Amino acid sequence: MLKKTEDLYLSIDKIDAHIHQNSRRTALLEEAEKEGFRLVTINTEVPDFPPTDDQREIALACDAELPGILSFMATFSTEDWGEPDWHIKALAQIQTGIKNGAVSVKIWKNFGMDLRDSNGDFVMADHPSLNPIYETLEKNGITLIAHIGEPKNCWLPIEEMTVNGDRDYFSKNPRYHMYLHKEYPSYEEHLQARDRFLKKFKNLTFVGAHLASHEWSVEKVAEWLDTFPNAGVDLAERVCHLQFQAAGNQPKVKAFVEKYQDRIIYGTDQIDDGTLEDNDLRATIRKKWHEEFQFFAEDSEQSSKQVDKPFRGLGLDKSVLTKIFCSNALRYYPKIDK
Repeated sequence: MLKKTEDLYLSIDKIDAHIHQNSRRTALLEEAEKEGFRLVTINTEVPDFPPTDDQREIALACDAELPGILSFMATFSTEDWGEPDWHIKALAQIQTGIKNGAVSVKIWKNFGMDLRDSNGDFVMADHPSLNPIYETLEKNGITLIAHIGEPKNCWLPIEEMTVNGDRDYFSKNPRYHMYLHKEYPSYEEHLQARDRFLKKFKNLTFVGAHLASHEWSVEKVAEWLDTFPNAGVDLAERVCHLQFQAAGNQPKVKAFVEKYQDRIIYGTDQIDDGTLEDNDLRATIRKKWHEEFQFFAEDSEQSSKQVDKPFRGLGLDKSVLTKIFCSNALRYYPKIDK
């Protein structure tokens, strides 16, 4: 980063509002404190993550050891889904999270990509069994964040994908590479299901994780945000898609970010599951924070291992950077400050 960018980086409060703290060590929190970041860990029902209740307890333990850095988002288990009282158990789990300070509630792509009913049909994000959850969140003014579907690259052959991170991830995770699974719901079906429940629960405050799975087109993200005025998006693991688009048309990407500056939330999707050594974890997240901040802050030619072509940074004003890197997270997740 240029010296003036470094000074700007140090001068503003920052929140990484999308990580996964799945280890009781505090190396990531310590690095965040050094770099002027607060963190939000998102409890998520991922098969290779700890059980959802354990994720909550890990977050609380880390916060107790190094207070003031880490907040968490609650979720619920789909174990016993289909039983008559399933939604009662799910709501109780959510309530436990909220009582313990959860700033939001998360649903994941297992709705549409994993969970099936007794007929073998996929349970989509607008399934009636989820209505009591959406109703409760809407009634109580609790933000829902959702990772529904995947990047559009997921439905393409590896060689046609736009960014190297997707090529690497889906090569290693063929289970989630939908190009190989024609029997699964399409890209469009996932997003249509999400949008149907948003139209039904009009007052639900919502964050579409990962640029709401419209990461491939800032025009599509804009259209979606215009359709759902209570919605925002986060950038977790999708900054490279903005960089890819900036390589072809930087003014278009900059205009999008400036227009929707109040509805874009910074996050990285960094995971700490204990597999990386402390120093490697610290170096990884520090590099990501610096390079992604540089993209938004500097109007200079840049490069990324994720994108094959060079691109120009956005050179945003400090007021816009402050919203993206801090105040928007506080607006959608106000309990971060409590």
